[in-house]
Amino acid sequence: MKNDKNKKKMGRSYWSNIWRKFKRNRLAVFGLVFVVILIFLGIFAPWLAPYPYDEVHYEAVWTPPNRQFLAGTDQLGRDIFSRLLYSLRNAIFVGLGAQAFITFIGLTIGLSAGFYGGTIDNILMRIVDIIYSFPSYLLNIILVLVLGRGYFSIFIAISATGWAGMARLVRGQTLSVKSRDFVEAARASGASNSRIMFRYILPNIIGPVIYAIFSGIPGVMLLESGLSLIGLGVRPPMPSWGLMISEATGQFLYNPYMLLAPAGMLVLTLLSFNFVAFGLRDALSARE
Repeated sequence: MKNDKNKKKMGRSYWSNIWRKFKRNRLAVFGLVFVVILIFLGIFAPWLAPYPYDEVHYEAVWTPPNRQFLAGTDQLGRDIFSRLLYSLRNAIFVGLGAQAFITFIGLTIGLSAGFYGGTIDNILMRIVDIIYSFPSYLLNIILVLVLGRGYFSIFIAISATGWAGMARLVRGQTLSVKSRDFVEAARASGASNSRIMFRYILPNIIGPVIYAIFSGIPGVMLLESGLSLIGLGVRPPMPSWGLMISEATGQFLYNPYMLLAPAGMLVLTLLSFNFVAFGLRDALSARE
């Protein structure tokens, strides 16, 4: 009982130190605040958007930003601001959902390969090498074409290649931790393999995993936007930043706001998640 209390106290102290170091990075704090705001806007997009994302206003086609349409309208008279909010909702849903798939697969394979070693490690790592040998974006396109367009298809397509990097990271961290004294002591005390992996190894490698998760989310969002840019993202009329950028490219000289709004929103979102990831990296690697 006393040992468990000491472990919990040490865990709280560890994460409080991480938070203290993280707060020193102003860009990271700004990014975290902006990410929280983005998630709030995405969750409540149906209530915050002034118009439905597919509502057309034929009398207001290609209207510049004004009081009625805060970000202007597109070629069909749809409110761009409303479509930005729904695109943000979709990007967060895809980013978090696909990254959850990637983390689950990568943790499972990486922990198993690093902990058991031997034949299991060789087989799993050869699978990882095979995944790395494919051009990931091309494989994503092929999988979406085969599975059909939709959220689940995008999750599968992105996760099919994204987990390999997470698996390598987790395997390397597991190899460095499993030989430590506290793991040997747990093994000597009769702890099961699953208990050792999830009670002793995983908590000690969670820092790099969290950094990988936050640095991977913007990559997933960018990949989803890239698929939408070539017409393989979410199905229209559901908006996506990539789809909005694709529709606006031919109008940039005449109606630049149509391109600047989704592109700017995409850049700000990616930067915010990257600022958080960099802040976590610095906080987790700091020694003092």
